[in-house]
Amino acid sequence: MEAAGAASAGAVIAAGEGGGSFDTGTLGERVAARLLEKIRSDGLAPGTRLPSEHAMAQHFGVSRTVLRAAIALLKADGLLTTRKGSGTFVCQTGFPLAARGDPLTEQSVQSLLNLTEVRRGLEAEIAALAAVRRSPGQLAEIDHALRRVEDAMRAGGDGVAEDVQFHLRIAEATGNPYWVRLVEMFAQQIRLAVKVTRANEARREDFALQVRDEHEQIVAAIAAGDPDRARAAAGDHLLYVAERVRLADRDFWAGSGGALARDLIRNFGG
Repeated sequence: MEAAGAASAGAVIAAGEGGGSFDTGTLGERVAARLLEKIRSDGLAPGTRLPSEHAMAQHFGVSRTVLRAAIALLKADGLLTTRKGSGTFVCQTGFPLAARGDPLTEQSVQSLLNLTEVRRGLEAEIAALAAVRRSPGQLAEIDHALRRVEDAMRAGGDGVAEDVQFHLRIAEATGNPYWVRLVEMFAQQIRLAVKVTRANEARREDFALQVRDEHEQIVAAIAAGDPDRARAAAGDHLLYVAERVRLADRDFWAGSGGALARDLIRNFGG
């Protein structure tokens, strides 16, 4: 495509992160940076279809040729995907540009995303089973575990241990000890992963509110005895966890976020 030979969009996007200028690079690169910023600011989830090329070209005040070059740059970075006859979509597997630079950090963030993908399938099924099998007492324990997460956060803690216990209470509500053992098997990896994601979420009030709302939706679905809704709520929660990882900025990965992510890879490999 026309973007062949152009620099990665990441070089221009780096300059634009945190509200900086987008006035460097080629026109296609500048539009790519603005398009990614728009995706981030609107909180578009992976799988979201973007407007038509014509509509986006009009929005950015450029030709469709330039718009296609911008899309090609973001596709090359794994942030967008196109489907023939369907349009352009936010990619579910895009690697965060802001985490690039240090090989160990890159490997660590990819390990975090891989673990989140596994957790999504595991915890979605667990939540669905808990919705139809939980006892009133187990539902009370799940709700209490969620309140403990919120209490820990209000007290200035990270809520990591409480978060892990919340998901463990849901597994226990399935009545199947093998689901509990699977969660316990990954407990240490999950604990380290949650340290990273909660550190990121603590930096932005909107992220913290999203997490609380996602947890409450899971509990509400389990309380309603609706397995389909519970499965979707738990799956969406992990999907959004991964998306928030991708939206973390360079300062986070260069500081505490990178250090925490590297703990995951050092302790458990990729």
